[in-house]
Amino acid sequence: MSHGELRLGSNNRRTVTTRGSRVRLILVWLVFFSPLLPLLHSPLALCLLKAMIQPKDHIVFYGDSITDCGRNRDAAPGEEPGWGGGYAQMASAWLSAQKPEMNLVFSNKGIGGNRVYDLEERLESDVLSLRPDLVSILIGINDVWREVDSNIPSPLDEFRACYRRILERINGAGCEMILLDPFVLHTRPDIESWRPILDPKIEVVRELAQEFAATHIALDEVFQQASEKRKPEFWAGDAVHPSFAGHALIAQSWLQAASSMR
Repeated sequence: MSHGELRLGSNNRRTVTTRGSRVRLILVWLVFFSPLLPLLHSPLALCLLKAMIQPKDHIVFYGDSITDCGRNRDAAPGEEPGWGGGYAQMASAWLSAQKPEMNLVFSNKGIGGNRVYDLEERLESDVLSLRPDLVSILIGINDVWREVDSNIPSPLDEFRACYRRILERINGAGCEMILLDPFVLHTRPDIESWRPILDPKIEVVRELAQEFAATHIALDEVFQQASEKRKPEFWAGDAVHPSFAGHALIAQSWLQAASSMR
C-alpha cells in the first residue's frame, strides 16, 4: 500500500453479484436515469455527444474506491466485468445503450485507497498506455481521510502540484478530461472536521478544471442538494462510499456533463 492506502474489505465493495442486488440496481436505474431520456435524445445533446465523443472512443474512469467499486482487474480493456459495480459501470452501460452504433470502449482504473500521488504514480501504466480519448478523474477524499484518521497529510500545495502534473500529461496526450469534485456526506457530527481540509481541495479541482478547460462536475454540491431531499445516509452510509442511489446520482451527473461538453 502506497501513501497510506486504505484497502477496503469485501463487505465494503459494491459489486453487483446477487439477484437481489441486480433488482435493486435496475430499480435505481429506472428512478434516476428515466429523467435523462429527453436530455440524451434531444437534438442538441445528440449533436454535442457526437461532436465530443467520437465512434470507437476509449473512455477511462480513474480514481479511488468510489470508482473501483469491485471491478475485475483481470478484465481486458473495455470488457464489462472491468467496469465495476458503481457509477462508472452505470454511465458506461447507459451511454453504450444510447449510442450502440458508436462502439465506445470503457475502462475503469479506480483503485481503493488511492490518493492523488498514487494516480500520478500509475498514470502511464494504467491510463496513458491505453491511449484513451477521454479521461474522467474522481480523486481527493482519501487525501482528506488519511489526514484525519492516520495523520498522513496531503498538503494543499503538493495536492495541487501533483494533480496539475497529472492533467498536464493527460492533456499532452490529446485527451478530453472530466474532473469530479471529491465529496463527503454529513452522516455524523465529526464529518464537520473534514471540511477545512476538503473544501480547499475541492477549490483546487475547480481551478484546475478551468485552467485546463476540462469539463467540471461539482459533485460535492450535487450531494449537498440531494441531502436536502433525503437524509445523507441514503446516499452514502459511511459518508464516503455511495449507495446504489449515490452511484446513480454520480452517473446521472456524469452523463449530463458529457452531453454538454464543449
